[in-house]
Amino acid sequence: MDTNLEIAFHNMDPQPELDAYIRERAEKLEKLFDRMVGMRVAVENQHRQHRTGNVYDVHIELMVPGNDIVVSRQPKKAKERYANPDARTSIRDAFEAAERQLKDYKQKLRTDVKVQDAEQPGRVAQLNPAEDHGFIMTGAGTQLYFHRNSCVNVSFDELVTGDPVKYIETSGDTGPTASKVWRAAGADNELSRAN
Repeated sequence: MDTNLEIAFHNMDPQPELDAYIRERAEKLEKLFDRMVGMRVAVENQHRQHRTGNVYDVHIELMVPGNDIVVSRQPKKAKERYANPDARTSIRDAFEAAERQLKDYKQKLRTDVKVQDAEQPGRVAQLNPAEDHGFIMTGAGTQLYFHRNSCVNVSFDELVTGDPVKYIETSGDTGPTASKVWRAAGADNELSRAN
């Protein structure tokens, strides 16, 4: 899978069979929309009930150019629809909802003349770890602010000046900023050749 995928289990031990199932479903979404930047999936065991079994909340965040698509499989629906809800059923339902939303997003892109927040290439120009931000040198030769929390599938602390990155620019309260920043494909190869 080319898309950066993060999987987290809360209030439960990681389960290899659920992890494999999530990866399988994530690959299907990636095939549906190949411009996806990243994906986060969180499975949370809400609480244990003796009569109805465990109730699971599944949260999926799809990071796509210009937007995030968020799906949450609420536990109350699990109680209403299933006598014995399980994590796999909740994961399936959440991915089905994510697929519907992704198809709607893809259709919207087709009707739009221009995608305003398309990913763009740049390089890390400056890092200020003590202040939790940095700057990207854009293709236009300007510097663009980004915050530590804008980093997707790369830790802010792993970035070094000169790293090739991709970013999505948005308008913030103080002007343009990079709302999402991630290492460009092949960045590790370029760095190893430089050393």
